[in-house]
Amino acid sequence: MKNRENKNKKRRFGISAFPIIVLCFILALAVYHFIFGNPSNFMNNDPNNHPLPGNLLGTIYKGGVIVPVIQTLLFTVLTLSVERYIALRKTRGRKNLQDFVWNVKLLLDDGNIEGARKACMEQKGTVANVILSSLSKFDAINSNPNFSMEQKQLAIQKELDEATMLELPGMEQNLPVIATITTLGTLMGLLGTVIGMIKSFAALSSAGGTDSIALSTGISEALVNTAFGILTGACAVIAYNYYTSKIDGVTHSIDEIGSYIVQTFTLKH
Repeated sequence: MKNRENKNKKRRFGISAFPIIVLCFILALAVYHFIFGNPSNFMNNDPNNHPLPGNLLGTIYKGGVIVPVIQTLLFTVLTLSVERYIALRKTRGRKNLQDFVWNVKLLLDDGNIEGARKACMEQKGTVANVILSSLSKFDAINSNPNFSMEQKQLAIQKELDEATMLELPGMEQNLPVIATITTLGTLMGLLGTVIGMIKSFAALSSAGGTDSIALSTGISEALVNTAFGILTGACAVIAYNYYTSKIDGVTHSIDEIGSYIVQTFTLKH
């Protein structure tokens, strides 16, 4: 049991979210200062002045210090989405998952346990690992006369449940971070909006008349952060829902073939 857990831990080993967040923050700062804050995007080549007419990069730079924070969240979502795509592709195995499940069912119907085991070793992935573990348990208890039929069924079902529980953390890795950003991205955008509006009202109430540069800067900060926050939250929601649906599909296949293994054992014994 310990050996199997160690193998599954090695198989679940993936990229941690923390170094990704740190790298995304460094990238966001670089983009903010050297691309958005490039002097060529502003009048008189001065980032303290207005952006050139129609210059989007300079306008984003005027969003203020919240922009690189939201950028960090956005880059993190995009990076983790790619990481989860690669990881979940591996969990599905080498061939089409539904075709693999169907093939295993046919082999079990024919009583070809060894053929089903070879199919799992060729397929690899989460579903194949769970089936392979269950088939090993199937063989181990099948020849044991000390177990009743009910005990054998419970033992196989328990093996299925344990194998599935060992695989799930690997599939769900980093998804909680994406789920957090769905809310955090929007909240950071709202924070930037509030800060920008505070600056705008401060410019309106300044003594000696309205400071047009300060007023426009505050409005830009509010609108840019609103847009970035909504974009980040939307990307995070889409990524989270997409990958949770993929995981649900894998777990559904595990439940389907697991029930079939138990049924097959019951009918043939």
